[in-house]
Amino acid sequence: MQGFGRYLAAALAARFASEGMGMAVVLLALERTGSAAHGAFVLTAWLAPHVLAAPLAGAAAARSRRPRRFHVGALAGFTTAVATLAFILGRAPTPVVLVVAVLGGACGPMVTGGLSSLVTGLVPAGPARDRAYAWDASTYNGAAVTAPAAVGLVAAFASAGPAMAVLAASGALAAALAATLPYGNHGSAGPTPGTPRAGLGAGLAALWRVRELRAVTSATTLAFVGIGSLTTTSVLLATALGSPRGGGVLMTAFALGALTGALTLGRITAVAPGKLARWAMAATGVALTAAAFAPSVALTAVAFAAAGVCDGPLLTATLRIRSQYAPDGVRTQVFTLGAGLKVTAASTGAALVGLAADAPPWILLLGIAALQLAGALLHALVAVPGPVTDGVPVATGALPATAPSAGSATTAAGPRTPGAP
Repeated sequence: MQGFGRYLAAALAARFASEGMGMAVVLLALERTGSAAHGAFVLTAWLAPHVLAAPLAGAAAARSRRPRRFHVGALAGFTTAVATLAFILGRAPTPVVLVVAVLGGACGPMVTGGLSSLVTGLVPAGPARDRAYAWDASTYNGAAVTAPAAVGLVAAFASAGPAMAVLAASGALAAALAATLPYGNHGSAGPTPGTPRAGLGAGLAALWRVRELRAVTSATTLAFVGIGSLTTTSVLLATALGSPRGGGVLMTAFALGALTGALTLGRITAVAPGKLARWAMAATGVALTAAAFAPSVALTAVAFAAAGVCDGPLLTATLRIRSQYAPDGVRTQVFTLGAGLKVTAASTGAALVGLAADAPPWILLLGIAALQLAGALLHALVAVPGPVTDGVPVATGALPATAPSAGSATTAAGPRTPGAP
């Protein structure tokens, strides 16, 4: 596990910067222009490139002969964009601001899935790697808890500009730490001499043709349409319950619950990750259904915390499945594209709840819960072995679609087939 501690620190710092951008951009735009809508446009430009940049970033990382330089460069580009936005937002012409946001957002997939793909090369195969992915998932949840709180605190005592500067400093720390990581054993650290390079569509092909990847990607993308609308819905729900500021309490409860779930339930390696993902989505849907009918903010917060605990293992299970079943040559593409699809789904959910904001909040929350249950059902249906394509190799030199890849955490585990129903 050489360098894994430094990896966790780098991942937490990078994701802290990423998670804080949503609030910081809106606060800074409101402070300098008086329009939160301006911040929403900038944030949309920041998030929009994720799904388009994901396969490009993954393919570039897989082809890079200097993976250290590529990963550090991506984090540096991300950080530079954050720092530049802190200076020009509300001061420079809007098209210039949007271009900077798009360029910074294009580095986003390397902050999420790109970093997670490094775990395979840092932790040996086996239960230790499964637990490592639980720790990796906890960096997302930890950042989701601390980043908005830190941004709000700095903005309250200083202004939104210094809050953005804190995020930029965190991104710079992530880049510096990433430069110290060992990349020699990374599964996609440069092309192997004499083997064909994976094309830009190879990651998407793997997500579609490998049954386990197809199941978890389609299910979590559907579920994240709901998760993306949860923040706005929580504010509307708390307002309807008589506490306009209670939305932050509800989302904090959800984030703390998710962190707890990732560090406890997410570390259970005896349960196949496919089954863990399925039950996580189903249980989250049940808990959010209970929250929709809670009569007070306090009880709703309890239900949100329970939903977070149930949701926490989902990311861990997803990362384990990607690691176990992604073909070695396209592993980084699989990680970045999967993360990009989820970010795009979350953005879609946020837009949809904006269009339906006049509906009763409890109805909106029931819709979010239904999407979690639908995601669990979709996973159960897609994960059933099919008669035609499941034995077809994804690409030249790739493993059969139902077999774990050579670098997976289960290669030496004999007949055990993690992720199988």
